Amino acid sequence: MAAVPDQSAEVDVKELNLTLDLCLRIGEMLLANGAGAADVTATMGAVAHHLGLRNTDIDVTFTQVSMGYQYDAAMPTLLMIRQIKQRDIDYEDLTQVDHLVRDLLRGELDLYLARNRMATIVSVGHHRKRWAVTAGTGVMCAAVALFLGGGPLVVAIAFVAAATIDRVQLFLARWRLPTFYLQVAGGTVATLFAVGAAATGMDVDPSLVVTANIIMLLAGIGFMGALQDALSGFYVTAGARIIEALLATAGIIAGVSGGLTVGGMLGVDVGQLEPGASGWQDIGVLSFGAALCAAAFAYSAYSPKRILLPIAVVAGTAAAIFRIVDETDAGRPWAAATAAFFIGLVSYAVSGRVKVPPLVVVVSAIVPLLPGLSIYRGLSLLGEGGAAVSQGLLAMVTAASVAIALASGVILGEYVAQPVKREARRLEQRLAGPRLVGVFRARQKR
Repeated sequence: MAAVPDQSAEVDVKELNLTLDLCLRIGEMLLANGAGAADVTATMGAVAHHLGLRNTDIDVTFTQVSMGYQYDAAMPTLLMIRQIKQRDIDYEDLTQVDHLVRDLLRGELDLYLARNRMATIVSVGHHRKRWAVTAGTGVMCAAVALFLGGGPLVVAIAFVAAATIDRVQLFLARWRLPTFYLQVAGGTVATLFAVGAAATGMDVDPSLVVTANIIMLLAGIGFMGALQDALSGFYVTAGARIIEALLATAGIIAGVSGGLTVGGMLGVDVGQLEPGASGWQDIGVLSFGAALCAAAFAYSAYSPKRILLPIAVVAGTAAAIFRIVDETDAGRPWAAATAAFFIGLVSYAVSGRVKVPPLVVVVSAIVPLLPGLSIYRGLSLLGEGGAAVSQGLLAMVTAASVAIALASGVILGEYVAQPVKREARRLEQRLAGPRLVGVFRARQKR
């Protein structure tokens, strides 16, 4: 006859459930807001270890996080799973969760206080108004139009178009449409602005108008995040992110094609639309535009205001480094890797001073360097077929090489920066990291 567990054992199991639930909610929040699978796994493991759970089994995929723990060899393993149902880059929530984890690991919170604080983070809305986020998105695209060679008119069109796209996508998202259809709508709106400019006889390049307008839709962040997961050994999550990035870009292409079709039906000829057209400006304009773009992106992602100026400085410097290295004929991948290494190197120190996760600095500062335009250009040319296929393949290879360079450069910068700061500027023999969010010190196994 099986033994009946005593009341104390039942209480322990209840607390175990609460511990696993807290770890999963933390992992869900980090993954939904753009954290890498390695960071999510390390943070969940550190929280569980601090709360007394040893040798937990953690699995992170693109759509769910799971955690298992066998509290008794004679009992089945307790397994809990949470699904990732929504993906919105929200650096305010990410920062608050990061602070919660740090306070918990310092012993300032117990399990129950941590759970209450986590519930507050999830349930409380943002202090920043939604219209301000729309304005930030418009400023981001206007800054991109500036350093891609657009004049004042193109900059103004980019601002208005980006704000319109943001509101249209927000409206459609309330109907819970898949991301692909939101991208189609965004690409259509962007192209219709170019059609409208051509119809009114404005002296602007329609290709540059479209390029500046769709920059907010491009999937460079997802593509680079996928490669970062692949470099960290999470290949399933990396594959899912690559598919998402390609599907999102395909939605833009479909939207642009639809907008051109509508223009043709209305009798407006925009001429030969070159996908991903751009004309780089001098290094001063490039640095200023990149700084403004990065800060506006951080603002639209609900980043704390105290980090906006440091992000702008880091992004502007990184853009200048990119241009200097690129002009030495080293190639775009090496230029991107050098700039990304600088971002990874300084983001740890900068984020520590303003008390935000390094991920906020890294992603925001690297946005102006992302190869989204190359991905868009490559898929567009591949869709045309014929002689354009070879050009499309070249653009895709370029995008992949730049994304790999950015991801590997950031990781290498973090590898160097974290132990340097942690050991009073002395490199330790065994590098522990890197981590862009969550815990930074590798926990010791017992």
